[in-house]
Order: sequence, then C-alpha cells, then structure tokens
Amino acid sequence: MFVAVSLQQTRSDRKYSKGIGVISPTSARPRAVTLGEGLTVLVARPGPLEDSASFDRTAGGAEANVAAVLAAFDVDTAWLSRVGNDGFGRYLVRHLTRRGVDVSGVVVDPVRPTAIYVKERGGGSGATTDLAVGDSRMLYFRTGSAASALSPADLTAPSARWLLDKSTLAHTTGITAALSDSTTRLIDDLVAMPRRGRLVSFDLNYRPALWAARSPGASEVLARHIRGSDVVFVGADEALAVFGTEDPARLRALFPEPEHFIVKNDAHSVTGFQRGERVDVPALRLGVVEKIGAGDAFAGGFLAGLLYGLGHQERIRLGHLCAAAALTGDGDFAELPGRQRLEELASLDSAAWAQLDYTGMVHQ
Repeated sequence: MFVAVSLQQTRSDRKYSKGIGVISPTSARPRAVTLGEGLTVLVARPGPLEDSASFDRTAGGAEANVAAVLAAFDVDTAWLSRVGNDGFGRYLVRHLTRRGVDVSGVVVDPVRPTAIYVKERGGGSGATTDLAVGDSRMLYFRTGSAASALSPADLTAPSARWLLDKSTLAHTTGITAALSDSTTRLIDDLVAMPRRGRLVSFDLNYRPALWAARSPGASEVLARHIRGSDVVFVGADEALAVFGTEDPARLRALFPEPEHFIVKNDAHSVTGFQRGERVDVPALRLGVVEKIGAGDAFAGGFLAGLLYGLGHQERIRLGHLCAAAALTGDGDFAELPGRQRLEELASLDSAAWAQLDYTGMVHQ
C-alpha cells in the first residue's frame, strides 16, 4: 500500500518518492505527458438521436482522459495536442485545466476545427433507431481536425520539448497514430526519441474506421509502436482483430520488447507481464452504466501506480478501480473516489479482493 494524502491538501504541499508504497515530503512528484487528440463530447438524451432536443457537453479523447486520471493522483501531468480556434477547443482546454492538467503545450490551429463526437444513449423504447438501456453509440466528426495535423514538428516545439525533457512518462495511443500520415510519423518519432530516463507508454486502442483507408495498415504500424514502447496496453478483442490472437501468452511471445505488457480481457481479468513475470488479476464486481472511457481510466490508474512504485499486482488493481469508476459513471472522464479509499482497496488481500463489490465498497 502507498500511504494516502488528503485531496484537500494543496498541490504544492505534496511531493512524493518512487519508493514502494512510500510518500516522502522531500522528493519530487513524478511528471507525465500525454500526447493525442481531445474531443468535445455532445451527449444526447436517452432514446433515438433524432428525438434528443438538447445535449449535455463534456470532454473526451483517450490521452486527455488518461491525463485527467494521472492529475487526480497528483502526477504533474501535461497534455500535448492541437485544438481549433473555436469554442469547442477553448472548452476542452478549460476543462482539462480545471482538472489540474498543464495545457501549456497545446497549440491553437487557426484553420482546422476541434474534433467533436455525439454520444447516443439507449432509451430502451424498442424503436428501430433506439439502443438498449445502458448501451451507447458514438458519431465522430474528426476528419480534418486540428489534432489530425499533429506531426513530428510538434515534438520539437520549445514548449513540448521542455515538457518532454522533464517528464518521467510519455503516453499516447493507436488512435492518434491512426488520424493521419503525419500523426503516424509523430508516434514513430516519439517512441524513437532518446529516453533519458523517460518511459513511453502506448495503448493499442484500435479503431477500424480510422485505419480503413490507411496504408500501411494497422497491424504493421501498431506492431512497430508496441515494440518501441516500454509500457503497452492491449484489449484482448482488439488484439485478436489486429494480430490474430487474444491469448496473453501468445501476445507476449509476439511482443517481448516492452517491459510492461498488459492484456485486458474485458469484464473478466487483466493479465500483466513485467519482463518474464506474469500476474492475472480478476476484475471487480459492479453494475455497468457505460463502458466508454474505462480503458483510459485503467491505463491512468496503472500508470499512476507505476510512477509511484507500486507492486505489479497493486498497480493492476489500481487500474481496475479507476476503470470501475468509469464503468459506473456516464461520462468519458472517470470521477474517482478519494485516493485514500482507492489505495486501501488496492492493498486488500486476495480473498477480500475477490469478494469486492466496487459499487458498495467505495461509498462506505
């Protein structure tokens, strides 16, 4: 277990060591950078989209979601991206700023728009265009977005270079790699950069529609990015679609390079490899409200545990707990319980963990 610090303390009062489970008043906080597209999200009322007279606005995007989770764990986190010179872009930057994320490396594109997506939610009415209660469907409007113009030049811009040089972790995903030829080259350059003590984290996040017209295809590009990274997250279902197998051992044999290789098997378990060590951690019991954002929340929790020096099993558990927060909410950003409660739950013995019902436990 790593000792809890109250969320009410000021950020300047909290400095951490990387010792296992130890918070030190003198050591520096870990620093992270996430790199990729953010989107403004318009959430429809439950029922057929054509009947939704109003929409709630929120924010999304895989790397932005991870940044928010890391910041909630008091990791000094910056988000690198491009947004349009429009209200959606200004909202997205403000939203992340309020969550404690450094947005000094975000570039405002004077021509291209901020990406948005509309989230349909099932009302269970039985109408042909309605979804079941609890189901959702996304309509993306990201072609030609500001973030699709990200390129290797964005890594060498003064603000980005300064943030990367002082970071202990850089995180990105296969979504950003798929947006355009220039974003593919961006991720190529990111994983090839001299580490200087910095880990590179990559989440497969395979989106078939984004790769449909791309050449070379997803399997070649994503395999290259996985092999060049230190920490890798893959979903078993997406790995099957891209690489032809969902078996964790076969995937590890296919990709031995990353020190940390995490295979998420949807609602059942997560298999984590650290070098040659394997651990399987069962998922939590909970009532799913919506699945969107759970994978990003898992990555954020795992990476926070890694940066603070938690053990192999404990950081996977922390990922599970953060994913549970996303699964039991209806937004892309996980609304996390207090850190102290998460840390207590992550440190349970195996029998207690196996019996844990997330929904009940976090509110005790």
